[in-house]
Amino acid sequence: MSLKIRLTRAGAKKRPFYRIVVADSRSPRDGRFIEKIGTYNPMLPHDNPQRVTFDTERMQHWLKVGAQPSDRIAMFLGKAGLRPAPAQRQQTTKHMPKAKAQERVKAAIEAAAKAEAPAS
Repeated sequence: MSLKIRLTRAGAKKRPFYRIVVADSRSPRDGRFIEKIGTYNPMLPHDNPQRVTFDTERMQHWLKVGAQPSDRIAMFLGKAGLRPAPAQRQQTTKHMPKAKAQERVKAAIEAAAKAEAPAS
């Protein structure tokens, strides 16, 4: 059985609140879990100490047993100094125009610059 330390969602619509739990990786996000070890309230300011709270002893126990933290939990552990902080993820470039579209834009800019240069 592979264990994950992850978030389960609670709270009302548009008012998220998460519990930090240890669960079997095959169980659903808000389904069965083994132990609740903390909370995460994203509605609080970043500098508020109640934004992320967890039992460090239990967190270390589950990490020693082999539980794998999710990406968000790994960030929390990095900020708490329990693990090295994960590398920052790269910004995706899917929203950028593809190569041919970039060439067309570049050609249009050059053509506009040539048309404007002799007029000056």
